[in-house]
Amino acid sequence: MHRLESRIAVKLLLAAAVIGLGACIARADAIDGEWCLGASHFAIDGPKIRTPGGNTISGNYSRHGFRYVAPAGEADAGAEIVMILLNEETVQLSRNPGSPKPEIWRRCKVTS
Repeated sequence: MHRLESRIAVKLLLAAAVIGLGACIARADAIDGEWCLGASHFAIDGPKIRTPGGNTISGNYSRHGFRYVAPAGEADAGAEIVMILLNEETVQLSRNPGSPKPEIWRRCKVTS
């Protein structure tokens, strides 16, 4: 009987951990919006992105991530750009996944 109780306890702990992790992820906002790094910026609106080069194109959108291939005429033309929402204010951007140094972009602040 003790073994059965132990298995049930382990399953309950695992279920609680999964629920807790899901709650943490669910609190993050969507990746939609305007993002800045220095003088560069981009804007995501669902599957559409206005790239740092000023082009409006479609990409692969999910609530917490975005992926696209930089269009011709931009500094990163042909590179796959992958963005992951880290929290409500921060996105990690990588060029050609696996690049050694991802960039951290922040939501642009509205100034009046």
